[in-house]
Amino acid sequence: MTVHRPTASATAVGDTHPSLRERVYVELRERIIEAEYPAGTRLVEREVAEELRVSRVPVREAMQRLESEGFLTVQPRRGSVVADFGPQDAEYLFDVRENLEGLAARLAARHATPARLRDLERLLGRARKAAEAGRLREAVSLNADFHRQIVELSGNPLLVELMAPLDSRLRRLFRLTSAKADGEPMCGAHERLYEAVRDRDEDGAEALARAHVADTRASAARLLAAPRGQDGTV
Repeated sequence: MTVHRPTASATAVGDTHPSLRERVYVELRERIIEAEYPAGTRLVEREVAEELRVSRVPVREAMQRLESEGFLTVQPRRGSVVADFGPQDAEYLFDVRENLEGLAARLAARHATPARLRDLERLLGRARKAAEAGRLREAVSLNADFHRQIVELSGNPLLVELMAPLDSRLRRLFRLTSAKADGEPMCGAHERLYEAVRDRDEDGAEALARAHVADTRASAARLLAAPRGQDGTV
């Protein structure tokens, strides 16, 4: 499958912008995460550059970066192809997440400020409303934001740096499994974790974070093993 993008959303990235390389990278990464480029899609450097109305240099650099991060793979006679994200990929991700997110939750309980806790509480409220209204895609996106904010609340810049590359993979995982995911249990688990962080319960926060990762590991493996639709979702 060759790259295709609906013309209605094909907006020029802006070839003279100083952060052009980053913008091209983010645009391509988001299209992969949102399954606008499903697994197996062939990305042709020239075609992508024409769609984004930029030169081929930033596209080439963005594709190389996405390849190093596991979003693209190079196949013989096909070139750059959007990589699949299957059960084994999820297992690798969860192995790392369980330890790092457990640490992040512990540190968040130690360092979170009242202002940041209020922000987190508002985020949870929005996720709950979205889940109750059946806006599952929105709820999943907000819950992914919750994970990122817990890491930021840790106050550990090295942990934030280590988790940043995993955030995009986590969002892709949530996107791939969102069609059959249940937002209610996810919201409940996050609300309990928030309460532990708010109450400065470091042991409880770490235990809840690890348990949440373990719970989502099993459901993600089951959903990823199910047949997928044309957009890649299960």
